[in-house]
Amino acid sequence: MRSKWFELKPKATSLRRQGKSIRYIEKNLSIPRSTLSGWFKNIKLTTSQYKLLNDKHKNALIKARKLAILWHNKQKLNRLKFAEDQADNVLKKINNKNETIELALALLYLGEGFKKSPRTGMGNSDPLLLKFFLKIILNVYKINIKNISCELHIRADQNPKSIKKYWAKELSLPLNKFKSISIDKRTIGKTTYSNYKGVCVIGCGNIAIQRKLVYIGNKFCKKVVEELGG
Repeated sequence: MRSKWFELKPKATSLRRQGKSIRYIEKNLSIPRSTLSGWFKNIKLTTSQYKLLNDKHKNALIKARKLAILWHNKQKLNRLKFAEDQADNVLKKINNKNETIELALALLYLGEGFKKSPRTGMGNSDPLLLKFFLKIILNVYKINIKNISCELHIRADQNPKSIKKYWAKELSLPLNKFKSISIDKRTIGKTTYSNYKGVCVIGCGNIAIQRKLVYIGNKFCKKVVEELGG
């Protein structure tokens, strides 16, 4: 029994002998691949035809990968935008009273701050977290800036002067606030990423702030755990 595509066989075989791919013929003549494979089993393509098909296939894969990357990047941007919108909705419901700000610092301090040191302090490589810490210490706890001191911990291939200038500018502090610079000798001979500016430690002498922040953070966490414990 002849297939319903039999009348197209001459045209299909002619295209194949011209070096067209099975995919191309399938798409343009709407003939199933299984049928085409049977028709073409005795047709031998030349070496140049095979090479041309392989080159087209490789180029198609490269193009498909690029399109896939663009699609995934777009999806990622959409997910990030959704997360940002969610964050904005939450922040709209939060007031900026000192109690709220103090609680936020307490939770941050619980994870990042000094807890066994005779001073209140925090070290981090993220300028934003340290700006947050510094602003609250100065404006909510009314610590005089003269009681603020900073230390830097950098890698062996970093320039102490340029790193000091970077942190002074980021934190809006005078250079004389950076009392010491410690260089990690374990990093000698290792290359540092250009965007890494070491760890900056900010401290003040008031240990009472440390105690208060740790108590606030601990008690709040325990309270939430108990309330959500069922």
